[in-house]
Amino acid sequence: MIKIDSHQHFWKFDPVRDSWIDGSMAAIQRDFGPDDLKLILDKFEIDGCVAVQADQSEAENDFLLAHAEAHDFIKGVVGWVDLRAANVAERLSYYSQFKKMKGFRHVLQGEADRALMLTPQFTNGIRALKPFDYSYDILIFPDQLGYAYQFTKTFGGHRFVIDHIAKPDIKNKNIDKWANGIRAVAKNENVWCKVSGMVTEADWHNWVLADFEPYLDVVFEAFGPKRVMFGSDWPVCNVAGGYQQMLSIVKNYTSKLSADEQAQFWGLNAVDFYKLS
Repeated sequence: MIKIDSHQHFWKFDPVRDSWIDGSMAAIQRDFGPDDLKLILDKFEIDGCVAVQADQSEAENDFLLAHAEAHDFIKGVVGWVDLRAANVAERLSYYSQFKKMKGFRHVLQGEADRALMLTPQFTNGIRALKPFDYSYDILIFPDQLGYAYQFTKTFGGHRFVIDHIAKPDIKNKNIDKWANGIRAVAKNENVWCKVSGMVTEADWHNWVLADFEPYLDVVFEAFGPKRVMFGSDWPVCNVAGGYQQMLSIVKNYTSKLSADEQAQFWGLNAVDFYKLS
């Protein structure tokens, strides 16, 4: 069975650039590179990964593509371009020379305009992805799921994936509004979902496996076995335990799936979505 970690990050820690990594996240206030991750992937028999942008700059693309070029286990890169720029098509054309560049992402969760994804400038950038067959990662909080439904419905021929199951408030067991939003978005068959990043939305030091089951039930029922994929959100997951602890949540839950469904979840869906080789 092929196993792919569809969502992880690398960085050289910069306290100014990476100001989102505050004092409460001391566990990740350091550098994380391919050599660190390779040890973990080998330990848990995971064949490869997709490196996702953590900084909104084209320098980040250079950084991730260089790592991908040097390390075969990095199967793909999700980068960043200014989707609202007039020259977005030109920048996408430039990146098309890099076979491991698979898609792009914008940190929509942090935008003051919660509906930024619906603005003409942004949708123009999304439209520019299609000729290059690039996918798009949707990083949002639950309050943006309604906008995400409209957004993904508008672009029916594009491939979208919701990062981190849209970050529900697992810590406080808030589920109803999030669940309604997830079910709506999942009706758009061009949208997939990463089962990733959940531990960071739970009580970091006191979570138990049962905390995640209601949320996983919603995701797997809404998207079905062919549109969900495993992602670790390493090294961010380290703030709430670590790779093994994060892995225990999804291993426990997916153990009840059929062998074919497990194969899809752990790797085949990521290969299909990102068109990994």
